[in-house]
Order: sequence, then C-alpha cells, then structure tokens
Amino acid sequence: MGIKMFKTPEELKSAWEDYKRSCDCRRVTRTEFSPKLGEFCTQDVPSSVTYTIEGFCVHVHLARSAFYKHYDGTKRYQSVVDLMREECEVDAREKFETGVLPAQLAGLWMSRHGYTTKTEVHDESAQKKSMDNIESMVKQLSEVEDDDVAE
Repeated sequence: MGIKMFKTPEELKSAWEDYKRSCDCRRVTRTEFSPKLGEFCTQDVPSSVTYTIEGFCVHVHLARSAFYKHYDGTKRYQSVVDLMREECEVDAREKFETGVLPAQLAGLWMSRHGYTTKTEVHDESAQKKSMDNIESMVKQLSEVEDDDVAE
C-alpha cells in the first residue's frame, strides 16, 4: 500500500467522512429459503460495516503503521484522530444496541474501546466473611496441631 499523506486535519476529516459514508451504504447479496415460495430467493439488501481505524486505512490505501506514525499523537491532527476513535466506539455500541451486530460479539468488539465483560465486586461484607472463614480454618488447623503435640 502506498502512503497517502493528509496535508491538513480537514483533509483527514474529509477522508474519514467519505469512509463512513462508504461503510453506511454497503449492499450485500443475501440468499434465503422462502417457505411461501418453496425456493431460495436472492436479493440485494442494504447493509453496513462497523467503522474501524484499520478499515479507514485500507479505504485510503494507507498502512496502519503510517497512520499511527503521522497522525496519532501529532498535536495538529489529534482532535480528528480522537473524533475518529470516538465515532468507532459509538458506531459499534449503536450496532450492538440495535441488534445489527450479534450480542455474542459485544465483549470482543467493545474490548477494543476499553470495555470489559468482567465485573469487579467491591463488597466489603463478602471480603470480611472470606477473611473470617480463613481465620477460622487457620484456628482449626492450629488446634489439630496442638492436639497432636499433646498426645
């Protein structure tokens, strides 16, 4: 892939908008069985693709490494790059929430944006109960050892 350099943040933003339009206006051919007609039917239907920085780089024929080298972390372009990331996150969330993307993939997709499926429990009563159980077990072990020594 050749390197396509954007001379201004506005050029980068314009290319991003073009990429989003491309993602939103895809058409796919679907073939499904129609019980009513008793045969398979094929139809072109509108579809969409989730926005990603990687997809954008392919769209503009720019290596991902070149994108991160020239634009991410560069003060002049940072607000556009931040906007691109935020729009990727919002687009993915909207597609999960509206059922466009299967919910089973939510953990995988959203982990790209800092989300996790793990839940941290900060329940002090559960923690105290666990500590009490451990202390009780240690006490019982030491009592057993004391009994062994006494015999």
